[in-house]
Amino acid sequence: TLRITRVFAAPRALVYRMRTEKHLMDRWSCPTGFTMPDSGADLRPGGTWHATMRTADGVNLKLQGTYREIVPDERLVFTQAWLGADGKPGPETLVTVTFADEDGGTRMDFLQTGFDSIGNRDGHAQGWRECFDKLTPLVDALRDSDHEINITRLLRHDIGMVFEAFSNPA
Repeated sequence: TLRITRVFAAPRALVYRMRTEKHLMDRWSCPTGFTMPDSGADLRPGGTWHATMRTADGVNLKLQGTYREIVPDERLVFTQAWLGADGKPGPETLVTVTFADEDGGTRMDFLQTGFDSIGNRDGHAQGWRECFDKLTPLVDALRDSDHEINITRLLRHDIGMVFEAFSNPA
């Protein structure tokens, strides 16, 4: 079992967004010296996610999982498995991330279970701590940012028609 707790001086909704929006996740969710050339997620219970982390010497490390539970701004539960050279998943772990208000900010409790060895757990601990170290200044920058654009339009159409226009790709 791996447990990590961090407290961020930011609202829960922002910290949750950092864990669920691709353009934000890709900026912090790999250890120092790695990049994230590919990732994607279908953020819903039963939806899958995948990521490719590239080491400094160009080796791609692929992982994937499935979302089991999603409670916006409160809780994410998903599986995680590294893919072998043959593209098949290795041992699967379960990750639970909870978000709670604390001292005007957000406490993020990270729990990962199901490791096949202590060494594997310890390697993940180092990697996740490096990721969360990168997350902290990014949360601070976004919290303090006034670079938000709000656009409002009054659409003089039936709400069902407007919903259909936004939800139907055709």
